[in-house]
Amino acid sequence: MLFKSLIAINILLIMVSLASGLFFLSRDSSEKTRVVRSLTVRVVLSISLILLLVIGYYTGAITPNAVM
Repeated sequence: MLFKSLIAINILLIMVSLASGLFFLSRDSSEKTRVVRSLTVRVVLSISLILLLVIGYYTGAITPNAVM
């Protein structure tokens, strides 16, 4: 259960980073580095999400849905 909550928190943080990047892009015209930093954080979080999913699959903490 802890592993699944880590994945959910990671997805939530990705969404927050995406929203902040959109906000900085549309409202903050003085400093463009904030947009780049926000999107860099999103990429790092996405990579960590992929790693969490792979580790969870191989350790058996998460299993694929076998609906056919």
